[in-house]
Amino acid sequence: MRSILPPLTLSLTLLATTPFSGFLHPAYSVPTNHISSKNISSSKQQVIRATLKNGLRVIIIKNNLAPVVTAQVNYLAGSNQTPKGFPGTAHALEHMMFRGSKGLDKDQLAIIGAQLGGSYNAFTTEHVTQYYYTAPAEDLDVILKIEALRMNGLSLNAADWDKERGAIEQEVSRDLSNPIYKYVSELQKILFKDTPYEHDALGTRPSFDKTTVQDLREFYETYYTPNNAILVISGDIDPQKTLATVKQNFSSLPRKNLPKQTSFKLRPIKAKTLHFPTDLPAGLITMAWRMPGEKSSDYAAATILSDVISSQREKLYGLVPQGKALSADFEYIPKGNTGFGVAIAAFPKNRNHQSLLNEVQTILRYFHENGVPAELVEAAKRKEIASLKFSANSITGLASSWSNALAFQELNSPDDMIAALNAVTPEKVNQLAKRILKPEEAITAILTPEDSGNPLSKKGYGGAESFTSIPDRPVPLPEWADKALKKLNIPKASPLPTDITLKNGIRLIVQPINVSDTISVFGAIRQNSSMQEEKDKEGISDITDEMFKYGTKTYDRLAFRKQIDDIAADINTGSDFSLSVLTPYFDRGMQLLADSELNPSFKQENLDIVKSQTTQSLKGLYQSPGYHFDRSIAKAVNPINDPSLRQPVPEKVMKLTLNDLENFYQQSFRPDLTTIVVAGNITPEKAQATVEKYFGSWKAKGVRPNLDLPQRPNSKTSYIHVPDKSAVQSSVALVESIPMNVYHPDHYALNLGNEILSGGFAGRFYKDLRVKTGYVYNVNSSFDWSRTRAGYNISFGADPDKVDLARKAALKDLQAMQTQPVSEHELQLAKASLLRSIPLQRSSIDKLASQYLTFSELGLPLDTPQRSAQIYYRMSAGDIRKAFKTWIRIDDLAQITKGPINQK
Repeated sequence: MRSILPPLTLSLTLLATTPFSGFLHPAYSVPTNHISSKNISSSKQQVIRATLKNGLRVIIIKNNLAPVVTAQVNYLAGSNQTPKGFPGTAHALEHMMFRGSKGLDKDQLAIIGAQLGGSYNAFTTEHVTQYYYTAPAEDLDVILKIEALRMNGLSLNAADWDKERGAIEQEVSRDLSNPIYKYVSELQKILFKDTPYEHDALGTRPSFDKTTVQDLREFYETYYTPNNAILVISGDIDPQKTLATVKQNFSSLPRKNLPKQTSFKLRPIKAKTLHFPTDLPAGLITMAWRMPGEKSSDYAAATILSDVISSQREKLYGLVPQGKALSADFEYIPKGNTGFGVAIAAFPKNRNHQSLLNEVQTILRYFHENGVPAELVEAAKRKEIASLKFSANSITGLASSWSNALAFQELNSPDDMIAALNAVTPEKVNQLAKRILKPEEAITAILTPEDSGNPLSKKGYGGAESFTSIPDRPVPLPEWADKALKKLNIPKASPLPTDITLKNGIRLIVQPINVSDTISVFGAIRQNSSMQEEKDKEGISDITDEMFKYGTKTYDRLAFRKQIDDIAADINTGSDFSLSVLTPYFDRGMQLLADSELNPSFKQENLDIVKSQTTQSLKGLYQSPGYHFDRSIAKAVNPINDPSLRQPVPEKVMKLTLNDLENFYQQSFRPDLTTIVVAGNITPEKAQATVEKYFGSWKAKGVRPNLDLPQRPNSKTSYIHVPDKSAVQSSVALVESIPMNVYHPDHYALNLGNEILSGGFAGRFYKDLRVKTGYVYNVNSSFDWSRTRAGYNISFGADPDKVDLARKAALKDLQAMQTQPVSEHELQLAKASLLRSIPLQRSSIDKLASQYLTFSELGLPLDTPQRSAQIYYRMSAGDIRKAFKTWIRIDDLAQITKGPINQK
């Protein structure tokens, strides 16, 4: 389900990233009108539109970023259409869409999904339910066949629903364990009382308990029809051939008569204040108002109003650099016919919130009475319109921009949103602020942190039980799928980027990509605070990064943000840094990026604020269940004096000096530890010249530090319980260290074996812990690799009475990997998944750059995916069994459980 929770769970750690000093090119100022919203247009892609005779609307967009395709089926039905008393019907049906259909049972669907090697899933909102696949472009026919079969012949049997009900109730438990979700649920009840929006699209456990298969079938038969769906396809495809394939698969499906949409009336709102306990490390003040939905003619103006209120140049965010709030933001959550906006500010645990609440109320009252600055309205319009150009830099993002425009916003294309944004004026925004931000309609909430108790060591389960493995049976696929997917191929090698080292040691990687008139820059300075911070100076790396928000020696904080706004760019600075900019403004963007990285403004008054905020945040963090959970995991896999266990002491953070800050910056922000990736509409020559122009004078000083953690001994079994009063579901991690590193050849066999265990819906863990039993909603396992270390982790969420059962099932699957070879069927499936996933790693510029930075961090060649493919292709079942038997110590797995535990 598409969630609003991540934007609301503010970055309370307050710690980001940063680089070096001692340079300055003459700065120049771009006039405010140099770039206007009027002269930014969306990327011109090759688009084909069609409406089949049965009413299915089809959008096909060509994008040759990578040999990948995304298909999104948007059904125009969600929780708004569900029967009264059954708010989760649409969500439940979404789950059942993965339980098979006529001509394609659930096992076949899971196998095909794994073999495709991509990502496939769905989410439910109030008025749209979307199903999406991303896979190699050559497999588009398979994807379309799946969606056509599901559109007209879903199986929907009672036995499957009984199993899926257990899993979906675990999903509800997971979200009910999130204090932000509980707050938002109560907020919606107040803002949208007696309307379909009163309940979240997720649904409730009581409603699922009384939901029958017949209820789901009635909803499916009513709303899942071609004339109530929009199919969006983007990728490296032939649009005309794709349209012909769509017609071949979907044209025979019958249209249906749709029920008339019912209208509803929103009730008047009266201001009130709510109070919630929370397990977050800091408290939150929120003020919420009802706002227009995505379908509203005021949606564009509401978007701009939200952007201006949350601007780093405005008063709300200004509470943070003034030291009055740990974080501050304004979030706009549109929901079709209506929506809401929330002003949020964080305060330290055990600190009175009233003064901060007064500040937030004063700021929002000012916006209500006086409106917002016209200059910031224009800046927000530029940024919103420019962001649409960047959607072409991701094949999935491009499809989503069209789905959002047609299905969610009921527009004709993303260009309609550009037109709507261009039509927004300061007067429209101010009128909206006057109408919406009324103090007498504000729903205020105070989320106060509470102690949940310290972790408790307990007697564990006595090691691993003895299990008998049950081999998976081969699943015969339909002829059309078997023919398309049966052959195992090593993917074609992708062109490598230009990879050079500049004179000062910067590694520059340039990948020209001409899918939009944009350029993206990603940089990382290799650091390891555990190895670089001096004794009693722990926390200085985070303090250093946080200081970058205060501007540069050229521009103060507000002036620097204005320079960024003037060119409609996004810039993040620190030890990890980035720039997203329209191609004509690349030079200016790089100048600003370098100014911040090489000339940060370090002043005593700002350092005092950052130290105080960091100290307050740490005190709250160290009492939070989430911290104790992560800390318990770290202690379980590391020896007691391991450098990775070092952490800041609040009292010592307050003693850090400006000299400490300058010294750490000079020693740790080095060009010879820096990698910069430039990708987009640019040549390697131009990229190199610009990087050298602005970063070429950066020089390393002193001896290059050793950043690699020492090898560690094998961890041993333990059992830790972390109490969490807010949680209704247990979060479980089974972890251990592994005495190897990323360069050991066995790590390939472990990766391939983990694909068999945790490879999505076809993985052993998913089948045994969710599909067959309903013990959990999700379960994952992964290996962590570094230059000197490795670790293994199995994680899941379950009701307390299901934790032991889920754990035993997971260990049974894990032990089977050691006692007998995996089946040839599973081996080929895992290979197909990993091999087919390789092109997907290039399906967005962000993914591509992240991959290059990871390889640079680990000291691996940039053609690692191709080398890995060769190894996976040749690997045997015996190689996997041997690796798991050699490296995985089931008896040494530690268990850390957060939340309630079974008292029986």
